[in-house]
Amino acid sequence: MKILGRIDGSIYGAIRSHSSVSRAIQSAAHGQHGANHHNLIIAAVSSLSCPSRSLRRTRSESAAPVCAGTNISNSAYSTITTPNYRRPSNSISFTSHTPQKRNQNHTSSAAAAAVEPYWPVTPCTLPSKSREELLSFLDYYDEVTVEEQLEFLRDPYRRGYAPAAVQPLRLSEGPHDYFSPSPEELEMGDQEVQQTLSRLRSAITQKLLRANSISNDDIYDVYRSLPEPRMHYLSGRQRHALFAALGATERKNAKDMLRYFAVVADVKNAGFSLTRTEWNTALSFASRYVGASSQTETEAALHLWREMEHDAGISGNEVTFNILFDVAAKAGKFALAEMTYQEMITRGHHFNRYHHVSLIHYFGLKLDSSGMRAAYKAMVDNGEVIDTRVLNCVISGFLRCGEETSAEFVYHMMKKSDDRSKLIPQRDYSFNKMVNKVLLMFSRLSRKHPDLSDGPQSATALTPDLATYRILLNYYGVRLGQMSQVVQFLDEMKFFRVPLHGSVFLALFKAFSIHGGNPNTAWSVKRLVDVWHAFLDAFDGGANGLYINTWMAMWVLRAFAICTDSKEEVLAVYEELRARWPADDGTDAFMLDFLHNLISEKGWGPNNVPLIPM
Repeated sequence: MKILGRIDGSIYGAIRSHSSVSRAIQSAAHGQHGANHHNLIIAAVSSLSCPSRSLRRTRSESAAPVCAGTNISNSAYSTITTPNYRRPSNSISFTSHTPQKRNQNHTSSAAAAAVEPYWPVTPCTLPSKSREELLSFLDYYDEVTVEEQLEFLRDPYRRGYAPAAVQPLRLSEGPHDYFSPSPEELEMGDQEVQQTLSRLRSAITQKLLRANSISNDDIYDVYRSLPEPRMHYLSGRQRHALFAALGATERKNAKDMLRYFAVVADVKNAGFSLTRTEWNTALSFASRYVGASSQTETEAALHLWREMEHDAGISGNEVTFNILFDVAAKAGKFALAEMTYQEMITRGHHFNRYHHVSLIHYFGLKLDSSGMRAAYKAMVDNGEVIDTRVLNCVISGFLRCGEETSAEFVYHMMKKSDDRSKLIPQRDYSFNKMVNKVLLMFSRLSRKHPDLSDGPQSATALTPDLATYRILLNYYGVRLGQMSQVVQFLDEMKFFRVPLHGSVFLALFKAFSIHGGNPNTAWSVKRLVDVWHAFLDAFDGGANGLYINTWMAMWVLRAFAICTDSKEEVLAVYEELRARWPADDGTDAFMLDFLHNLISEKGWGPNNVPLIPM
């Protein structure tokens, strides 16, 4: 048996590694009649506890008649072999045959004499046991064979552990599925449940009316406080409103994605249906929850699309294919993006404004400016409304292709657009989402009535917005380091009443950390301090869109470390940041570790640096 062989070897190695133990066991074996196991253990423990103590016995002291096999090196039940300093090649331990004496290949007669027994060995045989006696060791047996029991274990239905029936994915736009369950079919619950439902309805309504008035965390926490199964307490209308609220996120992230998919799982397990729009939102979460899409997000989107069409039997619409095309292009899977494009054409889906913008972005990623121009022209010819977002995509693509002159021309044309567009209200996430819906409606209207196409376009804003200046500042500031261009863009932001945002300051601090530190650079310490004070004033004044997170704090500290080359300045800025970022043990530990690494890279030494908590 291999297991017993390993046990035998482990005991052999453990005892042979301690020479005094080996000698003690051998001596104890010769001196005790019957080779009692307890005596062997006591001898080993005594030797381990008192290693200096010798347990040798003379030949006369152990000259008592013993049964053969008492010699531990020749016992059939021993795990110790002859006192040889190498492990025997074939262990006879735990074997049924009587061990025979072997002459080891010793190099001296003294070594050979050392293993000779002190007296002749008389073999002892153990009485064999019958089958009935061996079977009597167990109390009872079931009337089953090994093969039958293995078959029983392989069959989960016979064991009563059959897998639960998995609810299939259901996508439906039918009125019955959409409104199911009706208010009459709902679980009522007690008074506490009714209060929770009232708070949930109020939170969802508040989110849909004013997106920034309540967070999705609050809505999800109220939903999670319902008893399971939660979906049985929500009507069809409330279920769809919950999906609409959880899907309204300005920037998709992993937390929002997991939250949304948890609700999808609840709906699926409850046996209710989802709409195609809700599944497309799940598809969008799976592909866009990270800043830069990769093969992982592409595969996740394809898996959900396959589940949508193969399991639920619902074909994707133009929104579905636009999401697939967008994630494939951003992940650099251009062949897959082209296949998606061809599949969309084959199925006869009409290109909406989202797909046209994705196509412009696709050619920009491929550094094909001619393709960008062709895609933009096709969008105009198709009657789609051109707004600032479309032109921002064009500027970004031209800059990626290295055509700065073309990008500046587009920006110049945006500045020359109708001055009345400066009178529009502040454009935030909710406003932009509403504008996109209106533009989609205008596009459908203009295709049916071409004579009405001029009205929506004339009312659309084409002036630069925050996204425009974020693109320009990241290119001319972070990449090229042209301070004069950066100053011009900041002045023009004031003219077009574009509010300050954290992304603008982030681009500036990045530019200082990359291009600062040289004596003759335009990215001087004085300008860095001015930007820093402006950031603090705006942040303390409660300006919208300003934030201090780990990403912002890291670039601020890098900028001061490179431009000032002063540990005292960096520590002072660190304390200013620490007093303002959200209280979080994880953030504190991460930023403190980053500070130590930054100071170590600069070679400033650990003096006066806050200690990392253990």
